[in-house]
Amino acid sequence: MKYGILGGTFDPPHLGHRAIADAAKSTLELDEVIWIPAGRNPLKTRKTLSARHRMAMVELAVAEHDSFSVSDIEISRGGPSYTYDTIEELHMVQPGEYWLILGTDAMKDIEKWRKAEKLAELVRFAVIERPGNTYDQVHGRLPQTFSERMKRISMTTSPVSSSNIREGIHYGRPVEQWLEPAVWQYINENGLYID
Repeated sequence: MKYGILGGTFDPPHLGHRAIADAAKSTLELDEVIWIPAGRNPLKTRKTLSARHRMAMVELAVAEHDSFSVSDIEISRGGPSYTYDTIEELHMVQPGEYWLILGTDAMKDIEKWRKAEKLAELVRFAVIERPGNTYDQVHGRLPQTFSERMKRISMTTSPVSSSNIREGIHYGRPVEQWLEPAVWQYINENGLYID
């Protein structure tokens, strides 16, 4: 089995995330894309919505997609969410070929990640271009340990981001076009991002 891992804060999950998952699944012929909401991202200092709300929204976001699933592995483990620990655990419970889906913005800093070289032994990297960091720039700068395990995922970059959505909701701007209807309904029913 070939698995794609799409990790993130998902605060909230939006159609840009789905486009990334779709592009990776198609390009790499993945059997499944596992969405993994971070428990606590050690590289982000911004306070995020509770894990319970983020997990519920991701479950709603992927509910209509047979080849997408959600794992609470990082939330249930507690503490900082380190990708190496997650992938190592997944390999034990669900052996297969794993592809970590990342933007070039994250990939350029991969060497700073905890146990980065060991991580590169467990996964290959499905890399999507993000503004300011081209695939070729990142690929050319990284040591072979990482660069030989990278594959470009071509797609049109989405203009949406979770921070745009949070800000839009806070200021009453229309954002529902960037969200699955069930996620938009959940946000409204729970009064999220208004404060």
